[in-house]
Amino acid sequence: MPDMRLRTVTRTQGNNRALKEGAVTPKRFGFAFEEVPVLVDAFRRMVRGLEFDVCEMAITTYLCAKANGKPFTALPIFLVRGFHHGAIVRSPEAGIRDPKDLEGREVGVNRGYTVTTGVWARGVLQDEYGVDLGKVTWVLSGDEHVAEYRPPANVVPMQPGRRLADLVAGGELAAAIGVDPSPPGLVPLIPDATEAGFAALRRRGHYPINHLVVVRDDLLAAHPELATDVFEAFAEAKNLYVDRLRRDAIEAPTPTDLIYRHVMEITGADPLPYGIAPNRAVIEELIEHATSQGILDRRPAVESLFAESTRDLTG
Repeated sequence: MPDMRLRTVTRTQGNNRALKEGAVTPKRFGFAFEEVPVLVDAFRRMVRGLEFDVCEMAITTYLCAKANGKPFTALPIFLVRGFHHGAIVRSPEAGIRDPKDLEGREVGVNRGYTVTTGVWARGVLQDEYGVDLGKVTWVLSGDEHVAEYRPPANVVPMQPGRRLADLVAGGELAAAIGVDPSPPGLVPLIPDATEAGFAALRRRGHYPINHLVVVRDDLLAAHPELATDVFEAFAEAKNLYVDRLRRDAIEAPTPTDLIYRHVMEITGADPLPYGIAPNRAVIEELIEHATSQGILDRRPAVESLFAESTRDLTG
């Protein structure tokens, strides 16, 4: 067993199950996995307390944390991907029939403005429906993981003691992003949202990254081989999963499994590519959204976001 055990948080899912179960291990290090029931709590603990050695993290949280000097760096391991067309809900009585109708109105956002789902959903509103995001007031139900971040002037907190879904249902908010569509009666703003996401993939290669993996900078500096070792282990586990997807060998597939399988059918390629090269376009797309939405003050070079020894790796 390796002498060095890395305190690690990552949610069990198809592409890392072999790591969590011990079927795949790093060559020179070991993972000491910890379970955090609400994964976003781990993001916050990593950003604010640097509690883990290796941690799954939402990619926009990472962009914001990196811009604010947090001492960890990503590896190009993209654990979670998906579409966000269905993340925006409205009440049928709100008078919102077209996304452009959101201009001049207030729209709720679950938790913080930098939440990755919100960034991608706002990007969809802008890119596919021509919504001027600056003409919308964004109402937050929580605070940001990166405490130093200050949002634009059109981002405001929700009144304490309220629920976003109730405010949407009651017509006080025109819509909301990332809320559980309850109480009953809330509907997706974008009709046929699942197919709209796949259509965006076919039309413009739109395939958002949600989560990646970060490692503490002091460990990367002290152990130059660590980043490559961790990347290769995650890639090996992921490739086992993708092979099972390709062979239709997953019993009782989850909705996420089905999405990845359909992406594979559309693209004819690995639905979870790791590495900068196969993901450069989508990373650039997210950086553009984060900059235009006031999350980043400047556009970082893609390579600067990732550990140097992993910049040329793919898996």
